Amino acid sequence: MDKNIGFCGYDCSRCAARSQDPEARRKLVEAWRKVFGHQNYTVENVLCAGCRHEGPHADAECQARPCALAKGIESCAECDEFPCRKMATLACDRASVAMFCHKGVNAATEEEFETAAGQFICSRQNLLQVLKEKGKLPDWF
Repeated sequence: MDKNIGFCGYDCSRCAARSQDPEARRKLVEAWRKVFGHQNYTVENVLCAGCRHEGPHADAECQARPCALAKGIESCAECDEFPCRKMATLACDRASVAMFCHKGVNAATEEEFETAAGQFICSRQNLLQVLKEKGKLPDWF
């Protein structure tokens, strides 16, 4: 499993929270506020090592990471309980991310949307790939 793909399928390499550059994290925090309405993130607390790495993690409320670590699985898609309530809103693509956007998304630029959601928009595809590789989907899928 790619170390930059989270247990939930997020592509951590596309997330500015992993950046050591405070300006990149500032832009991410502003984009999250505008696109998703998040108010609790700051340049300081959004710093994230990525869920497969030791270090700080931006989403302190994430339930998928500790669950996957406890079960010793590489992807939530491997779990017999997948999809569960911990994963319900995490399996996204561009269209489903748009469904959860805050009303402020109308004021966001495309660049701000990509900054806010770039790591999320491929999670569904990444999870489907694991399901297929593990034989949990029919060959025709």
